[in-house]
Amino acid sequence: MADVSNSASVIVAPWLVIIGLGEDGVAGLGDEAKRLIAAAPVVFGGARHIELAGALITGERHIWQSPFEKSVEAIVARRGSAVVVLASGDPFLFGVGVTLARRIDAAEMRTIPAPSSFSLAASRLGWALQDAATVSLHGRPLDLIRPHLQPGARVLVLTSDEDGPKALAALLCDGGFGQSRLTVLEALGGERERISRHIASCFALEDVHPLNVCAIEIVADADARVLPLAAGLDDALFEHDGQITKREVRALTLSALAPRKGELLWDVGAGSGSIAIEWMLADPAMRAIAIEASPERAARIGRNAARFGVPGLTVVEGEAPGALRGLASPDVIFVGGGGSEPGVMDAAIAALHPGGRLVANAVTTEMEAVLIAHQARLGGSLIRIDIARASPIGTMTGWRPAMPVTQWSWVKPS
Repeated sequence: MADVSNSASVIVAPWLVIIGLGEDGVAGLGDEAKRLIAAAPVVFGGARHIELAGALITGERHIWQSPFEKSVEAIVARRGSAVVVLASGDPFLFGVGVTLARRIDAAEMRTIPAPSSFSLAASRLGWALQDAATVSLHGRPLDLIRPHLQPGARVLVLTSDEDGPKALAALLCDGGFGQSRLTVLEALGGERERISRHIASCFALEDVHPLNVCAIEIVADADARVLPLAAGLDDALFEHDGQITKREVRALTLSALAPRKGELLWDVGAGSGSIAIEWMLADPAMRAIAIEASPERAARIGRNAARFGVPGLTVVEGEAPGALRGLASPDVIFVGGGGSEPGVMDAAIAALHPGGRLVANAVTTEMEAVLIAHQARLGGSLIRIDIARASPIGTMTGWRPAMPVTQWSWVKPS
């Protein structure tokens, strides 16, 4: 008889059913979804969901608790018993299904989705959904939309409440996108559905339904704050006091850091935060911690992160190596400032897991000596970056060299 002691765990029959609801409530449900709700001994959902499906519910009704984790624990505690969860639209598009799947195996769940608000919006507008950026700002910072503000782009935005469209219009105007076309789609699929079209700079819609999607067709003014998609953003886009990795060196540094989806970067001696910010702009899944000793610069990094649409950047105010203790383990480390201080490079190297990457830049001879010594001892690659910029010399033009940068790149052995 075959030994199955090391085989996968036995799959548990689905006990949790997640049913997506639209604004049309039970009228939009199929017979199977209606039967499951009616037969469920326990039904969880938001107050709106419970109300929409109220005519079908015969079992216990549990409205989401605050904090939401309490309800998740209550559902998990009923593992093996029949439970129905009511959700909005597609539960696995910025929905409760994603949260529950972190605790409950997919084999134990059955999902009956309804069209998402993004799908409904695209169908009303005749937009190709695959060609539009989709952003959920429900309970999330408004700044997350900033990287999507590209001329000619189409963006579908799920807002948090009735104030969302007005706040979006204000953000567009502030960034130089005031002529963008803003369509507000309210209560999609329900009796109170309303669609209205506006120019961001003239937005004056009142009495907006709290359930709304904003469709934006981006039009950029000549001075709009457009974030290029390539590495090495213009220094002028950043607020800084001169402590910034200059754009050409930054582009080469980001290439050396070689971002991979979902990785965590430590930006040690972050200055303006430019490296960490561009790291996070590479993909929405990127994470970064900026470590900066100066309180003024640390505050500046936070402001830069918001303006670049990466408000999730964590800023740690403190001096390395002490400030590195207790931080989440990094996949990649960049040392841009303070690396010549005792213990900083050793702490960074120790923090990396095997296969982790480290890049360090030096503009002083003291830091250069540290990097040369580390390369001699540990290997890796050393390059020297020399940049010269054309500048006026009297009535003519000549090359003015910038301070050279020595860069050490190293991968920790497995």
